[in-house]
Amino acid sequence: MVAKISIGKSLYGALAYNGEKINEEKGRLLATNRIYNDGTGTVNIGKAMEGFFTFMPPVVKTKNPVLHISLNPHPDDVLTDTELQDMAREYLEKMGYGNQPYLIFKHEDIDRHHLHIVTVNVDENGKRLNQAYLYRRSERVRKELEQKYGLHPAERKNARMDNPLHKVDASAGDVKRQVGNVLKAVNRQYRFQSMGEYRALLSLYNVTVEEARGNVRGREYSGLVYSATDDAGNKVGNPFKSSLYGKSVGYDAVQRKFARSKQEIKDRKLADMTKRTVLSVLEGTYDKEKFIATLKAKGIDTVLRYTDDGRIYGATFIDHRTGCVLNGSRMGKELSANALQEHFTLPYAGQPAVPLSVPADDRTDAPQRSIPSSGDWEHSGGIGLLTPEGPAVDAEEEAFIRAMQRRKKKKRRKGLGM
Repeated sequence: MVAKISIGKSLYGALAYNGEKINEEKGRLLATNRIYNDGTGTVNIGKAMEGFFTFMPPVVKTKNPVLHISLNPHPDDVLTDTELQDMAREYLEKMGYGNQPYLIFKHEDIDRHHLHIVTVNVDENGKRLNQAYLYRRSERVRKELEQKYGLHPAERKNARMDNPLHKVDASAGDVKRQVGNVLKAVNRQYRFQSMGEYRALLSLYNVTVEEARGNVRGREYSGLVYSATDDAGNKVGNPFKSSLYGKSVGYDAVQRKFARSKQEIKDRKLADMTKRTVLSVLEGTYDKEKFIATLKAKGIDTVLRYTDDGRIYGATFIDHRTGCVLNGSRMGKELSANALQEHFTLPYAGQPAVPLSVPADDRTDAPQRSIPSSGDWEHSGGIGLLTPEGPAVDAEEEAFIRAMQRRKKKKRRKGLGM
């Protein structure tokens, strides 16, 4: 996990940045402390500002009273909203901000879901809290949370980048070793609940698997046989018994893997993220190839199986972000093979989808009674808490703040008749 801390003076800018994500349906409010929260996942910036101003005096004894923190788990670390919320609260508690007013936002605008926290580093008397060794303390807390929640350390490189999976290439020789490398990697990195899902995952790397059953001296046995394939899925070369690669990829071990994966996916709700992404892309197009390509760009491979007459009879999604392999029907009827077949063969299939306009939430009912104007705060020592200026957490937020500043300048020019 990576923790970033930005210290600035614009409370409004930090809140507006996160509010914009919510309006764009790319984030939501997870939790607050000493700040109004209606439980809908949205933020009322007016009420949030009022909460901060109720806590803080009009004059603060620091130029930069605002903290904007981002906590960025590794893409392979899949946490529930409850786990993310608990982790953020624990981070703030250990950093000495547990009793401060704060808001915890979850951003979903990139494949790696992450948190943004907006709080202040002054107490009720306007005095700045202890910031000695702030970043060093943050590093210590980050490491403690990584250990507690089983997260990838910030220093550790992505295992999939260190040992990238490659398709088996029969023409390169030593096919047995190539197949073995794929088997060990996918069994270590992915979760799958059925032989069909396992087979779909292996197909990405030009490997297939078949169950072998028989009877020897009256005793039934079950085993697995692996084969290399070409890019079209046709078997090439001789098959390999699972025993050549050890018990970890044998029939019994794979069956246990199914059971473990099923429980883990259920307990940690790992399918939810995949379902949201797939549905979002599906709603945006009736073009099958565009659907597959867009999902791939987001880190999800799609394996469709067809009947002889070209009809979809199976759909599996391999989410490399969560390490989960999921048949479409597991995530709902709307992602089943029949539903996808209908979706992509409708009269308007292949045509661009009608864009949906999601209006920003109207916040005109926000309370105004106790929120001073920007000029009042600047004059009284508030150091521009209501202005959009100040350092940002990342480049995207900086671009957002610059856009706000440009809009503000345009309004001033209009007021001067320019």
